[in-house]
Amino acid sequence: MADDTPAADPAADPDRAADPAVDPDPLVTSRPLDEYCALFGLTRARLAALPGPVLDCPGGAAGLPAEARALGCRVIAADPAYALPPPAVAAHALAARAAMAAAMTTRPELYLPARLLPPDRYLRSWDRARRLYVADAAAHPERYVAAALPRLPFADGTFALTLSGYLLFAYPERFAPARQLDALVELVRVTSPDGEVLVHPLHDGRGRACGHLDALRYALGERRVASEIRRFPRAGDGHTRRVLALRAADRRRRREAGRTA
Repeated sequence: MADDTPAADPAADPDRAADPAVDPDPLVTSRPLDEYCALFGLTRARLAALPGPVLDCPGGAAGLPAEARALGCRVIAADPAYALPPPAVAAHALAARAAMAAAMTTRPELYLPARLLPPDRYLRSWDRARRLYVADAAAHPERYVAAALPRLPFADGTFALTLSGYLLFAYPERFAPARQLDALVELVRVTSPDGEVLVHPLHDGRGRACGHLDALRYALGERRVASEIRRFPRAGDGHTRRVLALRAADRRRRREAGRTA
């Protein structure tokens, strides 16, 4: 089974149509709940069973907070874009959607075959997510926090699960290795010792794999952060997807102490 290294995974990651060498600013994306589950290896049942809130960082104009609420799951989204009013954030997301729609036509090699990823259906899912974001951010503004890595305004251990998609490795021009390390440690800090951080993808906007990932994981270990590369099947084409999973390194020790107490 092929791994989702860049050459094998061109189109499950539509953001690759944006070249960070030309535009280093992260795209404001509009992913629905089902896409989050596919990217991070999650299920609705797992989200519904979480004992605490979820952090989505960066959140963009996603539908996750609104859709997860129906599962009984509370999501807080953090993104520097939230310094703008929701309609302005949505306008940035609409521009990103237009760029992606054009790239699906002009650079089809970046995307899964249409039989696996019908462009119209995929773009409609983003349109729906964007509309959900606008309505939800207006109704629940406290759940959309203007914040940027590597410093987040949350207390230690706030979240049962933290998700970070299409940022730290996708835009190396903005996140050099030292800043990646600081950002990953910060994500672990705000996550419960019994929770975990999931990061995807592990390549940049041109599809180049992170060449210093082993060194980065070693440095995380020195900061008492345990890491693993989690692999799971990607629906439709037989490839696997890779996610970086992080947790506080002494979680197991605390659990064992609790069992023997």
